[in-house]
Amino acid sequence: MASYPLVAWVAFVVLLLSSSTLASAAIVQHYFNVQNLTLNRLCKEQVITAVNGNFPGPIISVHEGDTVFVHVFNKSPYNITIHWHGVSGISPWADGPSMITQCPIRTGHNYTYKFNIINQEGTLFWHAHEDWLRATVFGAIIIRPRPGHPYPFPKPTREIPIILGEWWNMSIIDVEDITLDSGGTPIPNTAFFINGLPGDLYPCSQNQMFKLNVKKGNTYLLRLINVGLDNTLFFKIANHNMTVVGIDGSYTTHYVTDVILIALGQTTDVLVTFNQPVGSYYMASSHYDVVPLVGENTTTRGVVVYDGADTSKTPLMPVLPSHIDTPTAHRFQSNLTGLTNGPHFVPVPSKVDQHMLFTVGLGLVPCTTNVTCAGPFGLELASSFNNASFVPPTSLSMLEAFYYNVSGIYTADFPDNPPTPFDYTNTSISLDRSLISTRKSTSVKKLKFNSTVEIAFQDTALLAYGIHHPIHLHGFSFHVLAQGFGNYDPIRDREKYNLVNPPYRNTILLPVGGWMVIRFTANNPGVWFLHCHLDVHMSWGMAMAFEVENGPTKSTKLPPPPLDLPKC
Repeated sequence: MASYPLVAWVAFVVLLLSSSTLASAAIVQHYFNVQNLTLNRLCKEQVITAVNGNFPGPIISVHEGDTVFVHVFNKSPYNITIHWHGVSGISPWADGPSMITQCPIRTGHNYTYKFNIINQEGTLFWHAHEDWLRATVFGAIIIRPRPGHPYPFPKPTREIPIILGEWWNMSIIDVEDITLDSGGTPIPNTAFFINGLPGDLYPCSQNQMFKLNVKKGNTYLLRLINVGLDNTLFFKIANHNMTVVGIDGSYTTHYVTDVILIALGQTTDVLVTFNQPVGSYYMASSHYDVVPLVGENTTTRGVVVYDGADTSKTPLMPVLPSHIDTPTAHRFQSNLTGLTNGPHFVPVPSKVDQHMLFTVGLGLVPCTTNVTCAGPFGLELASSFNNASFVPPTSLSMLEAFYYNVSGIYTADFPDNPPTPFDYTNTSISLDRSLISTRKSTSVKKLKFNSTVEIAFQDTALLAYGIHHPIHLHGFSFHVLAQGFGNYDPIRDREKYNLVNPPYRNTILLPVGGWMVIRFTANNPGVWFLHCHLDVHMSWGMAMAFEVENGPTKSTKLPPPPLDLPKC
């Protein structure tokens, strides 16, 4: 070895390391045929939009470091885009939100999404991002460690996706059209489901219930995903504890609980050791919403069956929290922390370049479809950040406008703070006409490349107190530094910040009547969508976008668009 020059040995080692890295990464390809599918649920046949004739859709199973190609062929009667929810560092050309980063894939057309899975492990998911089609167009993304790299917990016997969502006994496009045309509240879902099956508490569903067969003493990794449009959910398994080990594609400090709270757009990985007496046990899910919509107070359930169980006996049923149990919801959220010694842990950036305060709530705009609407005062309901209700462009995507420097598609005037400070959570101001009028806009906030951004989200009591707001940022994961109830105080509440091991997420659930603070580094150039993951609120305008400027080098600038990028 000593006979070789040092530089040669260095080059040899670098080559070995490079070869090892390349060998541990793979190219994963999927073909998505989006088309009509007829299913029988809740006593009737229903035509839905689905992928490859499956509901839920295909699982994308990868290892960290892999490159994914998904070839989407739109054979449905609707425009479609696909969003890879929670994939950080993705190219914005592959991100998917319609008219934000691409024009939709029209009927009879196709588009190939390409993205890398880097520095993430755990569970994410994909879904449609055009109209409300994500009610039925969705599937899991499972990211395992690179080959030869272990989980930061004992390897489970099996890994099972548990996809929680909602079902309507009518076309979801009709649900959307009727809701938006009325200007009022949405049509509530007919049922909830686990892995596409509503469970035996619903009509005609005795044989449409998810069943998990287990062996006593084994530990399973359950990958929970909430793909719904409207509802944050509680989840329990009778007589079994769960250990949370991951959220939104990042690892957490182990947290033992008997109940999970999972908001729209969130994922939660839990270990469950099936150590109870041999028998059958229901897993069940119901909604959490302080002001629930009429008709949603139902429960979906599946069943866990131990090997050797007497299946003639009725399974044990868990006692689920009340739908207004905010203390349980807050306790779960506030007990999650990041795993500092785990793979891909990201320290909290200490220097903040941009502070922002976003008020989150309902508002009113003049009717656009009728003489009077179903909202208060005969007006149309709207949602907003800082009293700005987002309207997507129609002629060109915002990302293309950014890349080609096309003016007139959006404006760079999104406010850092609400236009008028007020007592945000005071219910006496809920119908104050001077506060609940919102403005329609297509605006962005410009961010310097590699700048660190801190946003305090503040719930408001405008129009309705107690509506939950799950907020999702595209393209980035972020640290959740603190949360609380009442009005956010930037001085007093800074003492509550966790700057050591905060949870690292892509979707937060804003506490009802409270606030939450996040921090992220804007190191991915392009246009990135921030929105409420409750679809009706996004449709009503609770959204905005960040324009992250190009970096100083070629590798930190937005690349050219793919040749097959759909045209408007």
